[in-house]
Amino acid sequence: MTAARHLLENPRIERRTIRVAFAPDEEIGRGVDAKLPADLGVDFAYTFDGGDLGEIVYETFSADFAVVTVKGVSIHPGTAKDKLVNAIHLASKIADTRPQSTLTPETTDGHQGFIHVVDMQDSAAEIVVRFILRDFELAGLEAKGALLRQVCETIAVIEPRAKINCKITPQYRNMRYWLEEDMTPVDLARAALADLGISERFVPIRGGTDGSRLTELGVPCPNPFTGMQNVHGPLEWVSVQDMAQATALCLRIVERAARPESSP
Repeated sequence: MTAARHLLENPRIERRTIRVAFAPDEEIGRGVDAKLPADLGVDFAYTFDGGDLGEIVYETFSADFAVVTVKGVSIHPGTAKDKLVNAIHLASKIADTRPQSTLTPETTDGHQGFIHVVDMQDSAAEIVVRFILRDFELAGLEAKGALLRQVCETIAVIEPRAKINCKITPQYRNMRYWLEEDMTPVDLARAALADLGISERFVPIRGGTDGSRLTELGVPCPNPFTGMQNVHGPLEWVSVQDMAQATALCLRIVERAARPESSP
């Protein structure tokens, strides 16, 4: 917003047409409506949503969302012998049967993916368990979905009186697949960093961003730094100094993009 205000207050600064967009539900891949690329009408974009100073991210997780529904058999616990099928117990088995030492967020880093339990709701009669599946490669993402389905099928065999359903839906895909075909916005950002004397850093996001979805829909959209730290934790914070540098980066990109053919 500081960069936008600066451009509004200084109309003599050469720039191409610039559009600013705000969207909700970024973390779950629903922040970008399919109509947004046409509404924006731009050649490329940036989501200022990154971490450490100098980061320009063009690789994110690919993500799926899984909903596992377990229907048991409910009866009064006083007369439950050989009759009760507790959906909570079965759902817990599904969660615990995942590889605990290799496929959870707390045991992975770098380019390693995971299967993460994010929510459990309802009762002993019926419970819904929500998982997020993450991997940088589509083959790895598919394998994690297959593993979760296999776990559900195994628990269903152990307790045939229960009904277990596993539904997996896509959320977003690794922006790298498309940005590798058109690195224009990445190259502009790199040149702008050099102009500012900031060392560039390229790291994969172990998460998603609106840029993932926008890139998939045809608008190349890497993710520059903003200085945020300890993201989504109780001690989350952001560096004011890094935000100022991100503002300078944004303005420098604007100036470079105004050059013929956006050449760095």
